[in-house]
Amino acid sequence: MTTAVVVGSGPNGLAAALTLAAAGVEVEVLEAADEIGGGTRSGHYTVDGVLHDECSGFHPLAVDTAFSRAFDLAAEGLAWRWPEVQYAHPLDGGSGAAVWRDVDRTAQALGESGAAYRRLFGPLSDRFDKIATEFLQPIVHVPRHPIALAGFGVASLLPATWLGRMLRSPESAALFAGVAAHAFRPLGSPLSSAIGVALGTAAHRYGWPVAEGGTAAISRAMEQLLAEHGGKVTTGVRVTGRDQLAHADIVMLDTTPGAAADILGDALPPRVARAYRRYRYGPGAFQVALAVEGGIPWTHEPTRAAGTVHLGGSMAQIATAEREVWRGRMPERPFVLLGQQSQADPGRRAGDVHPIDAYAHVPSGYDGDATEAILAQIERFAPGVRERVVGMSVRSTEQITRDNANYVGGDIVTGANTPRQLIFRPRVALDPYATGVPGTWLCSAATPPGAGAHGMCGHLAARRALRRAGIAGTIGP
Repeated sequence: MTTAVVVGSGPNGLAAALTLAAAGVEVEVLEAADEIGGGTRSGHYTVDGVLHDECSGFHPLAVDTAFSRAFDLAAEGLAWRWPEVQYAHPLDGGSGAAVWRDVDRTAQALGESGAAYRRLFGPLSDRFDKIATEFLQPIVHVPRHPIALAGFGVASLLPATWLGRMLRSPESAALFAGVAAHAFRPLGSPLSSAIGVALGTAAHRYGWPVAEGGTAAISRAMEQLLAEHGGKVTTGVRVTGRDQLAHADIVMLDTTPGAAADILGDALPPRVARAYRRYRYGPGAFQVALAVEGGIPWTHEPTRAAGTVHLGGSMAQIATAEREVWRGRMPERPFVLLGQQSQADPGRRAGDVHPIDAYAHVPSGYDGDATEAILAQIERFAPGVRERVVGMSVRSTEQITRDNANYVGGDIVTGANTPRQLIFRPRVALDPYATGVPGTWLCSAATPPGAGAHGMCGHLAARRALRRAGIAGTIGP
């Protein structure tokens, strides 16, 4: 029987393990931490009964993928829950903008600039099933839906600042800046619109759902289904060398490229080793979890019903902050992404105490304390919120890296979104998952299609491994 070892139990490692196990491979997952999940962990970090997500909190690209269609995680207890407002962007003075799943409702709320918003996101939303199929795989491929992809590609090539100005109003521009900033990349650079266009369109087609009972429900469902296929997960095992993996026919590495080079050592072809060690990591995150009595009193009313909130002010202010972070300087007013997951999943609350999960974009390896900067950005758009905070937990870039070795310097997207790495990651190669070591594959978020709890990096890498092992055509579309 073909055997496999998967190093790492993040969503991609578990997706790879499931894909292999469903094809009849005997699979073991080795996890260095005492808890599975990688970026899909949850816990009570502030107040008893208040449930927080440690990293990934909302999942617009995990709802309908080749992986989700191949494996019924709902049967294992995974349930998606949606907020009324998918994401919102408050501005000074009580104004702001918000996104609903309905393009027309969103456009109507934007007033005179709504027509420009509808022209951009309406056609993309109508074709997004086909578009998502194209970008949730390596960029370099022969497209099956070239016409659907064309409109998405044109918008994605633009700098986010250009596309923001095309949306015709300060509110619309700021709304797009907030979603584009998920790329951890200067908004004036080429291709900086790509992630914003993808996530913005996904909000209308799929919404930005959360996992009921916390993001950890995703990894729990995957582990349970893996066990049903005969696979197992062993925690507390740190893999440091190839000798620990020599017994397996297939090896999947849910690690950074640098860690893969360390594990594989001299077995790795020199050109691949050089590429892996040159792989660039991006800015970091500084996280603050809050327990807030009565929730956050946003002055912009729709923001109170939003699952995700982007804080940073105008497009110009966010662009300045992101540029400073990219250059290694900590801005006075950083961009802050804030999750109000209990708007969609009230079971995460304890009475009227709400979990709030926020992180600021900070320079890679930032060794300062961004807590006050984050609180100040929240207070800026919700005066009086500090008086409602009854619990708080903080994670620095160093702690984030210590908790998950894939997050180098606090980089929670596992790699800088430079133009080169958006197209070719982790290296320039026809097969981005192949390491050059027979039977060994890289399957982390450093491979296409990149960060997220969608599991597609692991699923696609495992399918390559199955084809190479002569077990092709047994699973998946």
